[in-house]
Amino acid sequence: MTPAARIDTVITLLGEIFASDRPADGVISAFFRNHRYIGGGDRRDITERLYRILRHYHRLSAHLPAPEPRLFVIADMALLSKENPADSFGETGNKYAPSPLSEREKQLYRMLEDKPLVSKGQAEHVTLECPQWAAEKLQSSLGKKFHAVMSSMLEEAPLDLRVNTLKTDRATLKALLDKTLKCDIAETPYSPWGLRISGKRPALGQMTLFQDGHFEVQDEGSQLIALAAAPKPGMRVLDICAGAGGKTLALGAMMENKGSITAADISEGRLKRAKQRFKRAGMFNTTLMTLGSENDKALKRRRGSFDIVLVDAPCTGTGTWRRDPDKKWRNIGPNLSSLLETQARILDSAAKQVKPGGKLVYATCSLLFEENEAQFAAFLEKHPDFTQINLSKMPELAHIPLSGTAMRLLPSEHKTDGFFCAIAVRKEDAQKEKKDHKPE
Repeated sequence: MTPAARIDTVITLLGEIFASDRPADGVISAFFRNHRYIGGGDRRDITERLYRILRHYHRLSAHLPAPEPRLFVIADMALLSKENPADSFGETGNKYAPSPLSEREKQLYRMLEDKPLVSKGQAEHVTLECPQWAAEKLQSSLGKKFHAVMSSMLEEAPLDLRVNTLKTDRATLKALLDKTLKCDIAETPYSPWGLRISGKRPALGQMTLFQDGHFEVQDEGSQLIALAAAPKPGMRVLDICAGAGGKTLALGAMMENKGSITAADISEGRLKRAKQRFKRAGMFNTTLMTLGSENDKALKRRRGSFDIVLVDAPCTGTGTWRRDPDKKWRNIGPNLSSLLETQARILDSAAKQVKPGGKLVYATCSLLFEENEAQFAAFLEKHPDFTQINLSKMPELAHIPLSGTAMRLLPSEHKTDGFFCAIAVRKEDAQKEKKDHKPE
């Protein structure tokens, strides 16, 4: 593709993202699936520009008369990439170029080309690209760390891989990738299975190593949830909000295909994708369970039978804003109050599945106190048969700088997405106590 054709594609995709109720990554993936002729290099350039615009959405918007895709691209060229749009818009003889600049658009570019991105007197939530609805809540949740965390959210998220230890080990995979890829590859500092790729993002999905299940793309923070859960071979594990199976895969690898792991979710489509990933990874101790709700009959038949139950709860996703910047300014999915109710219901249901002496693992990719510490504290108050574990005392997590009894990961400190994880153990005599206090 020519540079002009790439710009035209960016404008088209921005229009689709603005008009869609789906997350940007889903819109972009669907577009490329329907336009397979677009090469890997062109896809990377298009995606990088799109995400740069989405990451700077609020600050670019402040300079625009209207939130139009073409104007966002012009503002990006003037304020961020320092390009001349005349080189791409209406390129002579190129039918795939966007239409020539109008007088209004030329005037906008001339007005912006010598301006700074951040104007004096702009509100802090605008300069930090923090949506107004979340600014006060995040300031309260993060305290003095608010500015550093939000500033780190403006950076591009790293590309992390998780080595599939059912098929290889980290040193072996790193050596193979070093020979294949022209980029820097380093071991992640906290996950024992992670590799971090810097520089131009390679087309990993086309690699034989990926297709043969030697690795998965997974943020280091997500890997650390599995590390904290610490499943052992032979255990019975339930991932009650498994989605497409990212954390299930990590748990299964730790279990060495011994024991059993049940991947449950309300979305049959996500579980179908998970099944394909399990097969590719060589993981055969997994059962899929499609749920109608958090109180599905299939769960009732398994009450009190699991060593570990993982609740990777639906949440606002405020910890993933580096990776999914459109979530900051688009109302996608339920609001906070609805999510809090859903989280509480799932926790109540999950607690019933944990056997005495077993663990309940609660995780979110949120930075909000309401979804994290407050939600888990409310669960513990309602369920006195569970006792919280101090994760900072776990030997598996001793190398990770943590404060408090839970694990809170921040992009500014840990260079991961924002994650929260808390774990509680069900008392050994929990079932006996309930029988003893059963009304006559």
